[in-house]
Amino acid sequence: MTYGVSGSVERITPWALGAAVFLLSLASVSGSMGVESTLPAPVLAVAAAASGVAAARARRSPWPLTAVGAIAYAWLVMWPAAVVASYYAGTRLRRRDLWLYAGGAIAVLALGGLVSHRGEGYRALVAGTFANVVLMGGALLVLPLVVGLWVRARRQVLDALREQARQLLREQVLRAEQARGQERARIAREMHDVVAHRVSLMVLHAGALEVGAPDERTAEAAALIGGVGREALSNLREVLGVLRSPDPARGPQPTLADLDRLLDQSRDLGITVNRHDEGEARPLSPIMERTAYRVVQEALTNVHKHAGNAETDVSVRYRPAELEVTVRNSPRTEAAGDLPGSGWGLVGLRERVELVGGRLEAGPRDDGGFQVLARIPAA
Repeated sequence: MTYGVSGSVERITPWALGAAVFLLSLASVSGSMGVESTLPAPVLAVAAAASGVAAARARRSPWPLTAVGAIAYAWLVMWPAAVVASYYAGTRLRRRDLWLYAGGAIAVLALGGLVSHRGEGYRALVAGTFANVVLMGGALLVLPLVVGLWVRARRQVLDALREQARQLLREQVLRAEQARGQERARIAREMHDVVAHRVSLMVLHAGALEVGAPDERTAEAAALIGGVGREALSNLREVLGVLRSPDPARGPQPTLADLDRLLDQSRDLGITVNRHDEGEARPLSPIMERTAYRVVQEALTNVHKHAGNAETDVSVRYRPAELEVTVRNSPRTEAAGDLPGSGWGLVGLRERVELVGGRLEAGPRDDGGFQVLARIPAA
């Protein structure tokens, strides 16, 4: 709305100026605001109209208005066009053209004074004496020209300030990007120093346990721990690469095609996991499938932490406009013990789902179990 009003004002202003110059020109030659002319009214109206049209188009070029103003002043002492022409000369003309304009204006003033001096009556008295010519030159030439130069200088200062503000904004954005890059690198170093080191130790101990296991079951458990640890290290390397990169371009990310492998990992840890698919499966955008995978992954992680080996159902429903993913586990077993967690898993998961336009609901069930339900747009 603001832009529309501003555009309307920009279109109306030139013609309003032209109308004002036309009316003032008529007042000038009628004697109410200048020297009365004895020419027929139609001729005066045409001269005033020409001044008004030239003033309305002066934004494109001040030279037509300059020519009209010079003729009108020398012929009829019609001053409004000359005033507007001097103002636009100050705002638009370059230094060389300004000197040319000033020389032409002085010549026109001198010519008008000479014509008025040879005339008779009131015109000779008002515009034909040397003192009045100088006075009218200051009013019609110098003052509007100075105002135009001041307006142009002010515009240039404002433009320079705007450009400086844009430059400062660009520098601020650049500094913020640099700060983010440095923070990402710091986080990557800390994660490598703390997490990667300890996971590597876990994998080494699991390998040693597998080699020296007293029985086959222990060896299988050690092999499983080592495999999970090595996969965690691989995922951690991907995350560290993203954090170190100034323009994070992710490598291959898991999708719904990898869901069975994720469920098998939980089954290998002793949890009964049942998968249920409903609806006709169809390809979705990678970000939607990745979000669905992360929902199941985080929900199963919470089952491992807080519900022990509780039986878990994973449902994937393909609906016309959305993909519905549900992870529901039965009540926790007596042997289950809470493992430490960050407390931000479901919060981050909800943000991930909402970023793609979906909804996440998570909470306890009436039977004592827990349910995570995500509805993800399928578009």
